Amino acid sequence: MGLIDQVAARFQEEIASGRWPVGERIPVEADLVAAFGVGRNTVREALQSLVHAGLLSREQGRGTFVISTSELSGSLARQLAGGSRHHYLELRLALDSTAASLAALRRTDADIELLRDLRARREESWSSDDPDVRAGADLALHRAIVAATHNPLYLQLYASMTDVFASHMRHEESGDDDAAHRHHHDLVEAVAEGDPDRASALVRSIFDPFMR
Repeated sequence: MGLIDQVAARFQEEIASGRWPVGERIPVEADLVAAFGVGRNTVREALQSLVHAGLLSREQGRGTFVISTSELSGSLARQLAGGSRHHYLELRLALDSTAASLAALRRTDADIELLRDLRARREESWSSDDPDVRAGADLALHRAIVAATHNPLYLQLYASMTDVFASHMRHEESGDDDAAHRHHHDLVEAVAEGDPDRASALVRSIFDPFMR
């Protein structure tokens, strides 16, 4: 086994053990170089191999995140990548609306604080012309809502699909950014206020413009 494969295996152990939890950002390259005693290029190539395997996802401007503990979920994401736009939207609507409802019932004070922070970051990202920045900020908020369900299986499933969601969002335009910002603002507040029906309905309002 070559050095890159050895380092990738050690990184995979960090994921499998839960030391790098699903949905969380892993240490930056410099810290990995110091912790594992290998060169930056080796770290970079080992991380890339886990990205290809579907265990990690790179988000521009935010870092590298764990999206799965197994290559099975990565295989699922690759299969989903072949779906149609409408199939993708139906799946996201089902997942996001249910997550919003559950999050409204289970969220903690820490969850609420994070959601409001990510909502602000999402709105700020719209000043950028880079679709990757916008998609990343939007998905970070929706993934945090899923995390607020406190169902680790839900989060793992959703996180394994993040790259597929992002690839579709790069090409989506709602046509009314103000309305989209308002719906996201109200969605976070519905979760914060513990209103599952309103939270679920607001997710549908967010997706309606895309599904026509």
